[in-house]
Amino acid sequence: MDHPAVPEAWIARARALAARGGRRLLGLTGPPGAGKSTLAAALAAALGPLAAVVPMDGFHLANAELERLGRRGRKGAPDTFDAAGYVALLARLREADTTVWAPEFRREIGEPVAGAIAVAADVPLVITEGNYLLLDGAWAGVRPLLDEVWYVQVDDGLRRERLAARHRHFGRSAEAAAAWVEQTDEPNARRIAAARHGADAVFTWGEP
Repeated sequence: MDHPAVPEAWIARARALAARGGRRLLGLTGPPGAGKSTLAAALAAALGPLAAVVPMDGFHLANAELERLGRRGRKGAPDTFDAAGYVALLARLREADTTVWAPEFRREIGEPVAGAIAVAADVPLVITEGNYLLLDGAWAGVRPLLDEVWYVQVDDGLRRERLAARHRHFGRSAEAAAAWVEQTDEPNARRIAAARHGADAVFTWGEP
């Protein structure tokens, strides 16, 4: 993605969180296409061995299970993830005194892969990013486990363009990509925006 560099003040904030002692968890949330994974990767690169990234997307339900539940056409909606499993992993990460292995979603195959991310016990900051960190219901257990949550946003038009381009890149036609953005991504985006008040800070791409 062609986002500008992350301002040093935000890197300093993450570094300060890592320096508080013990294991700290920083959550990055926001609508689909906002640049959460880009921000997480930039922070991790800046912090080096002080940080590890564990995306929420590793808890996508498998496609076969989505088919069984009749939810394949809404993949990415809140009820197409193992929210309880994600909460359990965050709890493990807070208390871990040994390496924790986390799952990772692989877009090239459209499936999560178990045990793909190793988080060593001596890493002081875990950065977790995902759409639903501030939702209630099945997701209500997430927020209490996070030391800080940053809401990530970008210009809506640009965000939607990037979403459509992502869907095309992974095999959808232009028409199908546009339909998926309107019918799946945008309803999710509105749900996420409604919970924005629960964040500690708002990070906007392009602002100094």
